[in-house]
Amino acid sequence: MAKRFNRSQGRRPFTKLKSSGTISKKSRQAEPIDVRNKYPGSQDDRYKKHVKTTTFEDDVEEDVEEENEYNEEEEEDEDEDEDGDEEDEEEEIEPPSEPSVFDNLLKKLDTTSNSRAEVHQKRGRKSIKGGDSEDERDDEDDEEDDFNGSDDNIDRNSGKGDAITSSDDELTDLTVDDDFSDAENGLGEDIAEGLSSSSQSQSNFGIHITHKLSTEDIEKLLTRKWKYKWNMPALESSNCIWMGTGDSLQKDSVATAPFGVKLKLYKHWLEVYNKSGGIDFQSSKQRMFFSLCNSYRDILHHHKKPFYQKGLDEDSSTMDAYIMHSLNHVFKTKDIISKNDAKLSKNQETAREEVITSDSFLDQGFTRPKVLILLPLASIALRFVRRLIQLTPSAHKVNVEYMDRFNKDFGADEEDDDDIEAKDSKLKKPSKPSDYQSLFGANNNDHFMVGIKFTRKSIRLYSDFYSSDMIVASPLGLITKIGEAEANKEKDVDYLSSIEILVVDHADVISMQNWSHVNTVVEHLNLLPSKQHGGDIMRIRQWYLDAHAQFYRQTIILSSYLNPDINALFNRHCLNFEGKLRLSCEHKGVLPKVILQVSQVYERFDTDSIVEADDARLNYFINKIFPKIKNSIQGGIMLFISSYFEFVRIRNFLKTQNASFCLLGEYTKQSDISRARNWFIKGQRKIMLYTERAHFYHRYKIRGIQNLIIYSLPERKEFYPEVLNMLEEGSHNMTCTVLFSRFDQLRLERIVGSAAAKKMASSEKGLFIFK
Repeated sequence: MAKRFNRSQGRRPFTKLKSSGTISKKSRQAEPIDVRNKYPGSQDDRYKKHVKTTTFEDDVEEDVEEENEYNEEEEEDEDEDEDGDEEDEEEEIEPPSEPSVFDNLLKKLDTTSNSRAEVHQKRGRKSIKGGDSEDERDDEDDEEDDFNGSDDNIDRNSGKGDAITSSDDELTDLTVDDDFSDAENGLGEDIAEGLSSSSQSQSNFGIHITHKLSTEDIEKLLTRKWKYKWNMPALESSNCIWMGTGDSLQKDSVATAPFGVKLKLYKHWLEVYNKSGGIDFQSSKQRMFFSLCNSYRDILHHHKKPFYQKGLDEDSSTMDAYIMHSLNHVFKTKDIISKNDAKLSKNQETAREEVITSDSFLDQGFTRPKVLILLPLASIALRFVRRLIQLTPSAHKVNVEYMDRFNKDFGADEEDDDDIEAKDSKLKKPSKPSDYQSLFGANNNDHFMVGIKFTRKSIRLYSDFYSSDMIVASPLGLITKIGEAEANKEKDVDYLSSIEILVVDHADVISMQNWSHVNTVVEHLNLLPSKQHGGDIMRIRQWYLDAHAQFYRQTIILSSYLNPDINALFNRHCLNFEGKLRLSCEHKGVLPKVILQVSQVYERFDTDSIVEADDARLNYFINKIFPKIKNSIQGGIMLFISSYFEFVRIRNFLKTQNASFCLLGEYTKQSDISRARNWFIKGQRKIMLYTERAHFYHRYKIRGIQNLIIYSLPERKEFYPEVLNMLEEGSHNMTCTVLFSRFDQLRLERIVGSAAAKKMASSEKGLFIFK
């Protein structure tokens, strides 16, 4: 891993172009090419092809510190004068005859550098002549911005005009905060002391964005071999520990207030926390989880108790933490751009030369959006956005635009919901479990996408994606746009090219929808854009131009359980150079929640690899289980199946055997479901096939079950006792048979407990009975 930035190193020295294609900062021009066609294949293939043609200096750009930036301005001007003298003495060398991939990309994107310089000069002339105030300019920019960035109206042909407006917005969106003055004006000596100490060292944000990766570092990341070297207790759960790669986080890197947060954000966060009745903020769950997020490492939290399972406090604390982390990242990014814009406006004559020669002005990505939040349902998105607005400081939410439209699209009026709920509770007892009511009782639309833009005094919902700071979407909503871009060359999803923080919340619910959508979305993140979208090419960070953005993206995955799909995404597609954090938990199991006195027989089938597990399971069922069913005259046999793929295989097998069965799956029509349940209760069909997803979305109470065969264990542990408790009480023939292999370890330990699962997977015996 490359060393952290050392301020004694100063600016990156100028380098000369070599015949082999070595790149310097001065070679940011070349002939335009089609970038999309130039980079076929996976990101790994593109990177390997890229490093063969270009090499870069391994020095790191100078960090931009929030508290003391203006104090160093005069020193930087003197350094630039000295560097300018050295540059005049450098020998000019002809560039290579054939431009490299890097040169071609720069040429393709370098279409607005001159216009940006003109903008700086124009704004400078306005300030001299007493032109419009910042508030007026911000309002004008807001009027020009396209506000139709919703899922039902987000088509773009070029996006260039709005993107240029977005870039201009960044000049006036946020003012520079004097954090030390605020500290002296009422936060106490401990916070002032924390600010003073933090001013002498880089924040985690500054360290992260200025870190320079070497070729060896990237090749090591692409091996995808992770070693978890240390652990620490997980305060949110007594039976879990955090494991991590890289350096230990046993002690907070920022142990004093404001804990690495912008002061205005921290003050408002603390105020909201205290008003909600919280005590001891420093040791609170949300503050502790924020410290993990602020480490900028990839995080896999798979033991989060969701709000719909009576885990509102834990779920809200976790959400508050990643919201504050996202806001902090967005606001600090905007502050750096605003400060650099202010510097350039003061020195209009030398502005372009300063941008070319100084790494401190590399402060942007290809496009504006920096945070992507993936959520499964519109009701959860409504909950997230409302909390986001609450945690945004009052000065930045004087006006929340299109909130009424958002409430209408993503949820019903709160008073109406309360009235309906009260009315229903009086009329009848809910037929569905409480967790089902909490999750699906509101807007359960799973196809949405909305942009959120922060200006100096307002929050704009439904902002155009290219002018948004944050995008909130469902996987299906994003997949739709990706499909449209692939079908129509005039459309694109380049607004995903500069995502620096990805949050996948309620991943367990998303896995019940279609997890492959998440994989597709992640594969489309941090790709080189297909066209220019209005940013200043001369101020794009080097690691974006090097196609290394995926190694700087932080991914936070939050779920109530872990499965192989989530695990694979975290291990294969999360390549953050900072390292990884993940939970390791001991499970107690859910067997005590089975009310009925029924013998639960676990039968293990052996298989050599996970690839062969599905075939081995089917063969075991055909050879060991089905002959007993076929020869029995007893009906009321339910086959509970976890995945739709297994459901189809069993259905096709039963058809070949002319078996008497009915179907109850996630794609079964409502009329067929009613008919199947009636046949099964009356004994007109001997076997019923029932899938986990059908139970997740409908929570049917099936009557007439006498023999339960769990073909594959459910992902959601709470479904196991629910299904077993549907057995017909009073029947003397009640039985339950469960098939499993050692590759079902994750599901098995959630149901029988971690200790029992380890014994069952390694024991020489293959039959286990629980009563």
